[in-house]
Amino acid sequence: MHVQFKNLSVVVNFSDGIAHARDGGWNSSVEPGTKSPNNRYSSQPSHCIYPRVNHGKARAMDLSVQSYRNRLLELLDPKDLDRLRPHLKPTIFDYRQSLYEANSPIPSVYFPIDGVASLVNTMANGSAAEVGTIGNEGIVGLPVIFGDRYAPTSAYIQVPGSGLRLQADVLSSEIDRSSTMRRIMLHYAHAFFNQVAQSAACNHFHSVEQRCCRWLLMTHDRVQSERFLLTQEFLGMMLGVRRTSVTAAASTLKRRKLIEYRRGQVTILNRTEIEKCACECYAVSKQEFDRLLGYPLGSQRG
Repeated sequence: MHVQFKNLSVVVNFSDGIAHARDGGWNSSVEPGTKSPNNRYSSQPSHCIYPRVNHGKARAMDLSVQSYRNRLLELLDPKDLDRLRPHLKPTIFDYRQSLYEANSPIPSVYFPIDGVASLVNTMANGSAAEVGTIGNEGIVGLPVIFGDRYAPTSAYIQVPGSGLRLQADVLSSEIDRSSTMRRIMLHYAHAFFNQVAQSAACNHFHSVEQRCCRWLLMTHDRVQSERFLLTQEFLGMMLGVRRTSVTAAASTLKRRKLIEYRRGQVTILNRTEIEKCACECYAVSKQEFDRLLGYPLGSQRG
């Protein structure tokens, strides 16, 4: 199966579990902490997250053809990553795809590459609200890190894309085995909980338009494409408001030529101005992730 995203080609071969990503913008001589020719920073170690590609002999995919990966896996020690690699299974995320259900066993965890997942809490009357989102900075299935297999929330795909699936038993075993892996996973959990706390304060103090800009920026960071699927239903769930409020906020941003919004497809037209319109919560959460996880590969420090 071949799936084409902007600036990235992901080739998924489900028969042998190999995922191959290619982006010609990277130079193999770029060292961590320096800029590549396309002015992007490289701050992560030179190892790949994908299963090894076998062309007659096993070899790791070269860093020069990868610029779009899961940030959390990038942080792992190469030896820890090598033990996970045979178990990482490429998967395509479809819109509204369920990854796990509330109060049911979590069989697998997921490392998004360019899709975005939502954690949703459903009330007794059927009303639902999003309490968190996960993209290529993290992992879907956080309870497994803490030795649990159940959660009161459901997880499903908000923005289609691709990722890597790992059996929960494998992750649990490897976390017990490796203190370095456990520390990295706990750092991510800390960053995620801080994001949830920031969102709670954001919902209380900031306008719908400010919060809308914040979520647009977060989604844009994760998919790294100017255009992505984001329905009013999901945006309303993310912001905790009615669809009429979402329509009004989106219309304002569209009128100011910051975004194009048509049939659930958002196109970012002026990110700089969207950042100015967003509340401080976007920068606060981003800085906290950078503090705990380091700068993501392909980003600019700022």
